[in-house]
Amino acid sequence: MSEDTAFLLGLSPVAGKQVQVAFAGGLQSSDGGVLLLGEAEKRLGLAARLARCIPDWRDPESITHTIADMLRFRIFAIAAGYEDADDCDSLRSDPIFKLAVGRGPQTGEPLCSQPTMSRLENRVSWRTLVRLQAALIDQFCESWTRVPTRIVLDIDDTWDEAHGAQQLALFNAHYDGYGFLPIHIYEATSGKLVAAILRPGRTPAGAEVRTILKHVIRRIRRHWPRVAILVRGDSHYGRPEAMDWCEDNGVSFAFGLATNAALASLAAPLNEDAAVRRALAGAEGKVRRYASFAYAAKGWRRPRRVVARIEASDRGTDTRFVVTDLPDKPKRLYERVYCARGQMENLIKAHKRHLASDRTSCHSALANQFRLILHSAAYAVLHGLRAAAPRRSVWRTAQFDTLRLRLIKLGARVVEKATRIKVILPAACPDKAIFARLAGAFAPSGP
Repeated sequence: MSEDTAFLLGLSPVAGKQVQVAFAGGLQSSDGGVLLLGEAEKRLGLAARLARCIPDWRDPESITHTIADMLRFRIFAIAAGYEDADDCDSLRSDPIFKLAVGRGPQTGEPLCSQPTMSRLENRVSWRTLVRLQAALIDQFCESWTRVPTRIVLDIDDTWDEAHGAQQLALFNAHYDGYGFLPIHIYEATSGKLVAAILRPGRTPAGAEVRTILKHVIRRIRRHWPRVAILVRGDSHYGRPEAMDWCEDNGVSFAFGLATNAALASLAAPLNEDAAVRRALAGAEGKVRRYASFAYAAKGWRRPRRVVARIEASDRGTDTRFVVTDLPDKPKRLYERVYCARGQMENLIKAHKRHLASDRTSCHSALANQFRLILHSAAYAVLHGLRAAAPRRSVWRTAQFDTLRLRLIKLGARVVEKATRIKVILPAACPDKAIFARLAGAFAPSGP
């Protein structure tokens, strides 16, 4: 028998009978749910949008794989858990991936190989990456069925450890290693990705934060000139340059503010009051106090509103500060507005862990930024798939790895005939109801 049809050894007998297993099922795939990813991407039109940003340097008469098809293949592979370009070699003949890209599962040509994909990754220029970033923001805006009256942009960075001598990799003492600190921006109410920007492994300076916010928000306002925008971030982003730009351009903000001697002096009476209240009440838990006051640090062009949260517990008092231009009451502003940005940690987790977007192992910073864009596109496709689930369904808030495990990793047998293509999924699939519901949600409307 050939290597593919040889029975596996070492399996235990069952009911006195020998168990024989071989990889000889014919035209089958272990990723039947990639078809749903294909429908989600088709509705978004994301691959075609990104492909229009990339100049094609190849001879038109010799092209086998269009850039749009290459992007689709790579995006679907990332979403299905194959985050390396090397995986293209083992997936290029997979019948379901070929179907999702738009090729016949048996009669169609194989998809692109790893060397072809790597050449694309390393061919992009800085100008192309700028256009791709703008295309992602355009995609974000056009994904809304109605123009929102207000959006909340959460901005933060995350550690991405380097894999060797790579451009932009710097030593970071906090993480005790060499790597990058890419900045992520999400819209908080929807969980949609707005931008992901590769950058060196150091804390962003004020001018850099201002530049990123300026380009992202100006692109958004090309679509929605009147939308109200709130930007939230920790103390890394509460820079004078960023706050000045927000105030000059009608953008609200709520940034964390690092403690210093002046702020500690202003909050000292509140710290003492919270500690006394806890002692008098004999409380074993925590006592919180909230207050706001005007404060102007060196380098600020004017005083700004600072909200203080003081918490007294058995460990002493802990004080946190937020600088903002919002008029909300201090307790609501801290607990309901600022602290709500903690949800961003889950969004970054989906991007970084579930989609392995920290697999930025190219030497070139341009190639690694391109990879980050591809992983961001995979995020958008999975988000679009999840958004097609019923509004009150648990699938509407399922993690990406749950979607992959339950809906994408499905065995499928494919039969291609002269006039139709049949995809047969397991009859015992426990999630066939939601699979059918999602497939119906993507079905074209009308006759």
